[in-house]
Amino acid sequence: MSELAPSDASLLELVDRLLYKGVVLAGRATISVAGVDLIYLGLNVVLSAVETLERANAAAGDGPAGELRGAGTAARGLP
Repeated sequence: MSELAPSDASLLELVDRLLYKGVVLAGRATISVAGVDLIYLGLNVVLSAVETLERANAAAGDGPAGELRGAGTAARGLP
């Protein structure tokens, strides 16, 4: 993909590039009272196009290109 000038970039082009490359969002939050941690929330989200994940799996040699790494049983059509 070619580089875009900032004036040429639209929201749609930005989303297209993010999905093409893939993005990992990570965050965490701790809720505490009087210095005592009560709840810890951790979040890791992967945003990517299916084609990008298939290319990554094929390049890593992790099984067939149609089977995504980390896919749960629901994604494979199993109950």
